[in-house]
Order: sequence, then structure tokens, then C-alpha cells
Amino acid sequence: MTSSKRSEGLAAWEAWLGDRRPSVDPATLARDLDDLYVTGPEAQVWERARQNLERRLRERMPAPLSYARVARSPVGPLWVAVSEKGLVAVEYDRPEAAFRRDLERRLRRPAVRADEPTAEARHQVLEYLSGRRRSFSLAIDLRHLTAFQRTVLEAAQAVPRGQVATYGQIARRIGRPRAARAVGQALGSNPVPIVIPCHRVLASDGRLGGYSGRGGLRTKEKLLRLEGAMI
Repeated sequence: MTSSKRSEGLAAWEAWLGDRRPSVDPATLARDLDDLYVTGPEAQVWERARQNLERRLRERMPAPLSYARVARSPVGPLWVAVSEKGLVAVEYDRPEAAFRRDLERRLRRPAVRADEPTAEARHQVLEYLSGRRRSFSLAIDLRHLTAFQRTVLEAAQAVPRGQVATYGQIARRIGRPRAARAVGQALGSNPVPIVIPCHRVLASDGRLGGYSGRGGLRTKEKLLRLEGAMI
């Protein structure tokens, strides 16, 4: 459609909307609108719209998580995952496909295996388990947890190395003295064990309680012995 016909069509459209006084032939208006729909916007307009859409999608789409494997450690192989905000997972060894699937489902983001972004986290975890590091200096990303879970894990993280606390004590420290069972459940779903030391929390009678990591209570005991909390 020529520019003159386009202008005529737009003028008729304005008139139909009441922006112009001249009378409008409905058949002419319908025909001109059909011509506009067929021809569509100019190529430059389409390209700008496409680029804007791609840019907005990139801005809204979260960056993928990165994960990698610690092949050997004193407690066996481990998987470690990080986001752009910090550590999101430390898991005892299991099939990679299962680990990645659950990680993506839990954080609702894609995950890719990548050594470089996870290098510092893997290095610190291995140093700690080997006795060459006494504390961690890693950012931890707990945004995907509930407020209660974060509060429990922060209280567990405050238990000093070489010391222990009970589930009841943690419950009282967070102002929920009757929530010892819920505290245990929150610690059982700790996404970053070892780094957040849920192994330092025991049953009220001094027993080890539970531990969801591979090896169960044997691993929990090994970690406590490493830290000097058990002889």
C-alpha cells in the first residue's frame, strides 16, 4: 500500500474516531484497515519490537545455577551448587541427573554443570573437611526457604565449632520454645549441610538425633569428631 493510501486510511480512521469532522464511508474504512493488517508494520518497526522483547525476556529470566562435583572428600563425593547470590546446595553423592532435577525443581531455575563458578565453594568445603580450614567465608543464598527455615538455620550456624546445641535450645533461641520438632524438620531440610552445621544440633538427651546426609549418624559423628566436639 502506498504512503498516500496509508495516509488516507489513517485520516479515515481518525475521522471515524471523531478526531476529524469529515464523514467516513464505512466500506472505505474497512478496506483501508484490511490493507493495514495485511501490510503490517515496516521491517524496522518489527525488528525494534523483536529486540525489545528479547531484552525484556533476558532481564526477567534468572541466570542458571552452576553446580559441580567434589569427587573425593573425607565424607565421600559431594555436589555443590551456587547462584549469582551465593551457595544454594551441598549434597552428599547421588546420581547427577537426580541431583540436577531436584535442584531445578526446588529453586525453579535451570542448572548447568560448571567448574569455574563453583570453584571457591568446592575448595572451601574440601579444605574444611580435610582439617585445613576452621570456618567458611562463603555467601549463602537461602531466598528459596521459608522465614522459619532461615531463622532455624541461622541459629544453627551460630553454634560455635567444637560445641553442640539441642533442638530444644535452638527452638528457645529463636523464640519458639515449643517448636523443637519443627526445628528438627527445618534442620533435616538444610540445603547446605557442613557449611551450615546442622550436625552440631543433638537430641535433648545428648544422643546424636538424626542426620539426613549420606551415611546418616556415622557422617554426623565424623563431622563432630573433626571439629573436636566428640573424642
